[in-house]
Amino acid sequence: MKKAFSLLLVLCVTMSFAQELALVREDGLFGYINKSGEYVIKPQYKVAKSFSEGLAAAEKDKAWGFINTKGEWVIEPTYDKVKYYNSGYALVLKDDQWKYIDKNGKELNTPAADKYYDFEEGVALIRQNDKIGLMGTDGKTILEPTYDEIKKFRDGYAKARKGELWGMINNKGEIIIPFEYEEIGNTYNASGVYGKKGNDFGIIHNGSFNIIDGADKVWNFHGDSGLTYARKDKKTGFVNSKGEWVIPPTYSKARAFSNGLAPVAKDKEWGYIDTEGKTVIDFQYKDAEVFSANGFAPVKEKNWGFIDTSGNMIIPTDYSITAGLAFLAGNNDKGFLGDYARLKSKKGWGFFNTKGELLGNKWFQNAEPFVKN
Repeated sequence: MKKAFSLLLVLCVTMSFAQELALVREDGLFGYINKSGEYVIKPQYKVAKSFSEGLAAAEKDKAWGFINTKGEWVIEPTYDKVKYYNSGYALVLKDDQWKYIDKNGKELNTPAADKYYDFEEGVALIRQNDKIGLMGTDGKTILEPTYDEIKKFRDGYAKARKGELWGMINNKGEIIIPFEYEEIGNTYNASGVYGKKGNDFGIIHNGSFNIIDGADKVWNFHGDSGLTYARKDKKTGFVNSKGEWVIPPTYSKARAFSNGLAPVAKDKEWGYIDTEGKTVIDFQYKDAEVFSANGFAPVKEKNWGFIDTSGNMIIPTDYSITAGLAFLAGNNDKGFLGDYARLKSKKGWGFFNTKGELLGNKWFQNAEPFVKN
């Protein structure tokens, strides 16, 4: 009996911790709802932010602190400004000084720097004398400030610049791609990353620079797709890791493959093709976005709605879509984020499920995406 009770307790704690909450505003005040559309924290804050790593920033009497998913103050509101938690730490401002605090409010001892940045994927940028380096969550320097620029880390990698040339490093500060390129993509995965060397665009893959014939622009690989889109003579097609044109550049515009389909445009109308270049969903939309992981994509007629991978209209084209908080929302921030898509109508903001149903049959003054806690 004791073992059964312990297991139930663990399951309850896990479910509580794993819940996803969305920040919404109603009657001028912010609160948080769950995926049943119920308020977990009733609207009571004039200003608040979405949850990150189990805590959400909220303002009280013009000071910021952090609450938990029960609405309890875990870190009292004593700060002038605060940012989101990442890798266990958040940047906070008090008395004109930025510092990192953990989820108990304890400060992190850090090396001297001219500017600090948010943690992401276990590291934070630090600036000294106009050079950028890396710091770990223990407050110790991982990489001395030697770079002129380091961009956002994605899956453990970031593009970086030394002088006029770009390369790529990992979150240990190790060089993954040498600094030889005038341009480089910001997403590094098994398919490679695009780069520009001299006048040539190509794909950097397995230590080789594979030139794409005639390309004057290339985009990032998306997800686990082995194809990315590139432009030649003002037309767009798709190339593989070897830099070969797999789908000839015949489209006026294109976006990434996901769920085996990519949105492409011809004569100002958008449709979807498969990886062999065959039209699967006819050219009929004013605009179209990439399919999300669960197989739904935003398409535009007069306004925006959603279709499935067979081209069936799931949500009518009566709404506006928005990018939202990109770093919290992920790559498909204009589409479904998990179970729900966030849409806007004349009535306000709401959440639609994959059946096209409005969550709680309710609209809000503001709404941010659901995020895991």
